[in-house]
Amino acid sequence: MTNSVDTGALTKGRVMKTLFLQPPSFDGFDGGAGARYQARREIRSFWYPTWLAQPAAMVPGSRLIDAPPAGYNLQQVLEMAQGYELAVLHTSEPSFASDVKVAEALKQAVPGIKLGFIGAKAAVSPDAVLSASDAIDFAAREEFDYTIKELAECAPLESITGLSYKDDQGKIIHNPPRAVLENMDELPFVSSVYKRDLHIEDYFIGYLQHPYVSFYTGRGCHSRCTFCLWPQTVGGHRYRTRSVDNVLAEVRQIQRDFPQVKEIFFDDDTFTDDGPRAIAIAKGLGEIGITWSCNAKANVPYETLKAMKEGGLRLLLVGYESGNQQILNNIKKGMRIDIARRFTKDCHKLGITIHGTFILGLPGETRKTIEETIRFACDINPHTMQVSMAAPYPGTELYDQAIKEGWLKPEDDTLVNGDTGTQQSVMSYPHLDHTMIFDSADAFYKRFYFRAGKIAEMIGEMGRSPWMIPRRLREGVEFMRYLGKH
Repeated sequence: MTNSVDTGALTKGRVMKTLFLQPPSFDGFDGGAGARYQARREIRSFWYPTWLAQPAAMVPGSRLIDAPPAGYNLQQVLEMAQGYELAVLHTSEPSFASDVKVAEALKQAVPGIKLGFIGAKAAVSPDAVLSASDAIDFAAREEFDYTIKELAECAPLESITGLSYKDDQGKIIHNPPRAVLENMDELPFVSSVYKRDLHIEDYFIGYLQHPYVSFYTGRGCHSRCTFCLWPQTVGGHRYRTRSVDNVLAEVRQIQRDFPQVKEIFFDDDTFTDDGPRAIAIAKGLGEIGITWSCNAKANVPYETLKAMKEGGLRLLLVGYESGNQQILNNIKKGMRIDIARRFTKDCHKLGITIHGTFILGLPGETRKTIEETIRFACDINPHTMQVSMAAPYPGTELYDQAIKEGWLKPEDDTLVNGDTGTQQSVMSYPHLDHTMIFDSADAFYKRFYFRAGKIAEMIGEMGRSPWMIPRRLREGVEFMRYLGKH
């Protein structure tokens, strides 16, 4: 089969000229590492493509193209892809159909290029990925960093663990799974690829200072949340971390390479899972003198929060998900409402800003629990917040549960709007259909942000930081347009 990976054409010891690509997709589509739910946001924002940057840092002479934030269209990408021998595309469940079209265009525009996918979609459904088009030669499963490195180095295909591919007859072959990476310090710094290939001013998140840089200090998450994609598909439930010295070394490199950076964000699923390590890193960051933020669970002890704040912590991104305890139990969140309230009060007391995230439509949701969550959010009052609809991604326990219980029909599982790329509500219950859930998200935003106290808080923020004025005004216009379309 002419589109299969031709093992005879690969010469061991040679490194193929490799292109890493986040494909062009919906306008403003965010498929980067921190985008737990790949979609176009209410406010235009982009995370760094860290999952692509990591293997790109391991392949000499490679190039990373992140098309959406750079504004590249398909024709521009095809022109930049000329001369490459290997293309590695990141894909996701919402963007897969669009990504396949990009793969087919690449194969036609660059004859002989070998092409495959990485990401949770490839890890969960390698057969479906490889069967989607003759243009797709391979899928790298599990943690794919070394899988891609060995592929680029022309290792015999049958020897590469974690690889699924088509042989010369078009038959799909699944090699044994790749072992979990234990020594995280082996991995080269992704920020070197950011400097080489990306324009950091293209990346901005509403609640982070701009420009920012994000990267991982570890992989995996102890928590067992049924909806969370990455721990169930790629990272696992064991938190494997880089050493404190290794993390601080990359921070120093970022300071040298990007003196304009105002904030560093640690994108680990839950950076605070290892409290003593978080405190040690905070101490080092305080000595370096840099502002930083991270993901956190709403159960961090006061003394740990205090030590992190003293070390330069500015903001925590906190997944509260719901204000109803039974829903938290249903999704195995491992969090208590009373502890979350205490944690939030501690953060307010210490001057730590919180961006809270909430999910509507999780198992057990009713109109009453939605109201409970809205009141909870207004009561604890994070500085900013984000509302998502429950997204049952294949490979998660929530997806299996939704199919089994009939909350999700396979023919109705399109997670984003095919015209806009914005997230859709796809799960329905006998007492609460997906339209009610979707409409509740808009009501949630309005009730949280259109409070007199919250408006005064935002105006005060702009008064204290005049550079925030044009940014908040732009975001406000984008947010009102989003609400208007719904």
